[in-house]
Amino acid sequence: MKEYTLPYGSGCQKVMLPEEHILYDIHGNKASVAGDIKEATLNALRSPVESAPLKDVVQKGDKVAVIVSDITRLVRTADFLPVVIDEINAGGVPDEDIIIVVATGTHRAHTPEEDVLVCGQEIVNRIKIHQHDCRNNAELVDLGVTSRGTPILIDKTVVEADKIIITGAVSLHPMAGFGGGRKAVMPGVSGHATIMHNHAMALADEVGAGCNPLCETGVLENNPLHEDMTEVCAKINPAFLVNMVFSPEGDLHEVVAGHWYKAWEKGCHNLLAMAGVHIKEQTDVVIASAGGSPKDINLYQSCKAHMNAVFAVKPGGYLILTLDCPDIKEPAIFTDWFSKSDILSFEKEVRADFSIPAFVAFKTRCIVNSLHTYLVTRPENFEFVRATGQIPVASLEEAWNMVQADLAEKNKKDYTITVMGHASATLPILDK
Repeated sequence: MKEYTLPYGSGCQKVMLPEEHILYDIHGNKASVAGDIKEATLNALRSPVESAPLKDVVQKGDKVAVIVSDITRLVRTADFLPVVIDEINAGGVPDEDIIIVVATGTHRAHTPEEDVLVCGQEIVNRIKIHQHDCRNNAELVDLGVTSRGTPILIDKTVVEADKIIITGAVSLHPMAGFGGGRKAVMPGVSGHATIMHNHAMALADEVGAGCNPLCETGVLENNPLHEDMTEVCAKINPAFLVNMVFSPEGDLHEVVAGHWYKAWEKGCHNLLAMAGVHIKEQTDVVIASAGGSPKDINLYQSCKAHMNAVFAVKPGGYLILTLDCPDIKEPAIFTDWFSKSDILSFEKEVRADFSIPAFVAFKTRCIVNSLHTYLVTRPENFEFVRATGQIPVASLEEAWNMVQADLAEKNKKDYTITVMGHASATLPILDK
């Protein structure tokens, strides 16, 4: 027997497991950590991927729009943004010819305090900040439609700029394959109709078929949602990209900069090299943690663990998750959907009123329904957890005992186990 410790909120959950049944103990692959984020950013700006340095991309007389992630995406913008602005200045563009555009997507605008948190006080004092509003048609420019019929509605402030700089972070994404890159434009500064038409591609073509299998974590090839995003972004052809790449543990691995697609593609490749863990087979049981706080603050954040861990477990197998979830029901726009039990009705409702929280809830519910899912969480969460189709349990040890009893009842003696301590940030890749 061997004791395993999994993150749980600010603490941990421990369990004794039979070593002979452990097939995989999945962690992110070892990766180097960049020292100073400002230094790493400056080096990337001056030695970019398939592009001239940033200070040579812009020139005096340009009106420059710098797109930044909103407060829901903590990508350390305040640390690297001053470096980006200084290099634009070095290219001959003064502060008054620069505007920062907050890529809110479908989210609300920032408060002044949130602008400071995201951009830093220095930049707020120096540079004008524009909040994108996807529902304000008067502030959107119609640039036609994509080959898949998506209307290309883009923020006027962005379209009218001479040079567009996009920033953000490369991440795993359960629909678009990877976050970052073109997502600064679509959904970041796109119209509501653009976002909804694009994201609806995450559902299968036929009603009742559920999620589109091509729109999956780590998948770019033939992913229609990603390809459509890319087509929208290409329409405005950003002049430069700056993206952070973080390790599964949250440390800065590198900064990629340069061509808006090629540099981001390099970041995706390097992220997958860290976060992607190859496995030769799925196991009967997967025991996983989102990675502790803040990754398990609520179910909306925690379900990233479901979406990655499912790749490691056999169909109909057992998934045990350690998720503290002190704010389990937040936000309501997600959890109000998640408790729906009839999958076909659920799918029809999502198709009729598509939103990203609704789809994420639907996809997570499909995973839960396909497995025996045990959720180790606070007792006060139990009633809600039951409504989501998961089995609430007070401790990891208790959950494992319940699974063991079920395996014994089925006379399953040759079962296998996978442990995932940071399931939100690690992706099992099944070798075929």
